[in-house]
Amino acid sequence: MDDNNHTKELKPTIENLSKAIYTVNRHAKTATNPKFLYLLKKKALQKLINDGKGKKVGLHFSQNPKFSQQQSDVLISLGDYVFHMPPTKEDFENLPHLGTLNHSYRNPRAQMSLYIAKQLLQNYTGLKEKLVTSRKQAAKPVFKRLGESYF
Repeated sequence: MDDNNHTKELKPTIENLSKAIYTVNRHAKTATNPKFLYLLKKKALQKLINDGKGKKVGLHFSQNPKFSQQQSDVLISLGDYVFHMPPTKEDFENLPHLGTLNHSYRNPRAQMSLYIAKQLLQNYTGLKEKLVTSRKQAAKPVFKRLGESYF
């Protein structure tokens, strides 16, 4: 069976790529291991910006700063969609700060399966997911006789 069978009808247009990034981003928020999905989103956005298809609009204060009181994210415009990603040092120097996030704007709903979205973005970026199949065996508990030390 051909791996690209499902994505043959989907060409890497701005509309399809933005829907795929939206889908991957939505699933990454609830995934048990979201690292690959966020990496895929980041690489796709970077490539779209480098190709001139996406545009960095400015900086926004992050809604959920990790270890600080304030943290900024880069706002990226891609077709009808906007996305956030972590800023670089150059972004702080070159982009205007837009203040707090405007809650009145929402991305349009996108109907695309995670499988198709991942395939489209992987084909576009060239990034491949490494499947981890080896699982660590849990150590068996050690039982000592009553009165024996565990040390």
